[in-house]
Amino acid sequence: MDTFRYLHLDVFAASLGGGNHLGVVTDARGWSDAQMQRFARWTNLVETTFLLPPTEPNASYRVRMFTPTKEIAFAGHPSVGSAHAVLACGLAAPHDGLLWQECQAGVLPIRVQGDGDARHLLLRSPAASVLATGADAHPLLPAALAGVTTGGLAPALVDGGRRWWIVECADEASLRGWQPDHAAIAALGQASDSMGICAFARSASGEGYQLAVRALASGAGIAEDPASGAANGLLAAYLAHAEAHRPLARGYAVSQGREIGYDARLLVQIDADGAVWVGGRTRTIVDGTLRWTPGP
Repeated sequence: MDTFRYLHLDVFAASLGGGNHLGVVTDARGWSDAQMQRFARWTNLVETTFLLPPTEPNASYRVRMFTPTKEIAFAGHPSVGSAHAVLACGLAAPHDGLLWQECQAGVLPIRVQGDGDARHLLLRSPAASVLATGADAHPLLPAALAGVTTGGLAPALVDGGRRWWIVECADEASLRGWQPDHAAIAALGQASDSMGICAFARSASGEGYQLAVRALASGAGIAEDPASGAANGLLAAYLAHAEAHRPLARGYAVSQGREIGYDARLLVQIDADGAVWVGGRTRTIVDGTLRWTPGP
């Protein structure tokens, strides 16, 4: 039986066990597409990633990302977690504060800030575009928002690698207490080719974050994501577009996942040119030997 180094990570966690799970096979040379999919189905994690040598000359490493049912081109927490694994295993080193990740979405930069347990990794999100805005932007949107009071910013469908509906809630209590209709959100997601609803509220809690976020990904078959880098990237892009001269347009911290028993903290940085960086801390929970023969 073959052996491989395998890491199980806690990505974007504010407290131990508060983030998103990620499994990483640190050297997947020789694994076929089918073999990677078979292992990802067995782990049954939201995503499992496989590290490979880069094929692009300016890339630090290459990563392939799989859900239990399919390969995906890009996602936020698998990108940040994979970069953490690369650094933890000494597979590449940052240059000028950046790692360059090769994936199916292209070669994407990851900003490296700090060292060790205090290190933050932030991925530059793909360029985003606003496709539609307004409470009447889709006929299924009102039903998907049943039970929650919306805030001042108009709902919007935003695309950038993945597609999400961005919805502001009136306040943090309204957001956190919302009992969403996941079937209605799934119908909206399927009809608009989107993941679902990324709902947010501005916070005055004094806990060190400025936004509370819930990523209701029923359009992708996931009721709620405890820590979504991709959704937060699109939210940040929309805020930078709609509120260019307000404080959040340059960055903020996010609390996510408490409603489903997690405690994630994400950082968002927005450059003067509008580039969005999303990330946070990652903890290695398991660093061990995987005994697995990549069979058909």
